[in-house]
Amino acid sequence: MPNEAEVRGLLALMLHCEARRAARRGPDGGYIPLSEQNPQRWSRPLIEEAECHLAEASKCGSNGRFQLEAAIQTVHADRARSERTEWTAIVLFYEHLVRISPTLGTRSGYAAALAEAKGPEAGLAVLDAIDPGSVSGYQAYWAVRAHLSQRLGKTSQASEAFDRAIGLAQDPAVRKFLLQRRG
Repeated sequence: MPNEAEVRGLLALMLHCEARRAARRGPDGGYIPLSEQNPQRWSRPLIEEAECHLAEASKCGSNGRFQLEAAIQTVHADRARSERTEWTAIVLFYEHLVRISPTLGTRSGYAAALAEAKGPEAGLAVLDAIDPGSVSGYQAYWAVRAHLSQRLGKTSQASEAFDRAIGLAQDPAVRKFLLQRRG
């Protein structure tokens, strides 16, 4: 089982997440989103280990959920080398991921990535296509909606979405971050 593609994909995903642990919080314990993290604080050895597991998984010829999620994280991790994020690549991985695992998390992540690649309108269109009844308690959806609405200057919609995201945030540092972004 340790050599199965999805097991290696999950391990790669976990290693990528652990590699960024030190960069997720500021000196005061404040939340730092991935896009604002200092990639020099990411663990290079853990990223390299993740990439090795993902490369081995890809030799199996199948792409499962965990492999795709790890591939997305690999593209993010490349920012430590290139100083930029290849949003088009991330969007492509998300498109495959949405086909095999259309969870709220996947679709919210896809909306955020698409907004970076093609603009906030494209991201909001993805969010608008999600059944409103399924997102009432999903904090990440509301945080992405708030961010994209704010980028478009839709002040009242952004405020409403921020309020929902803040109310659903379980981590006090994330709540504080969202309150600051809300303004």
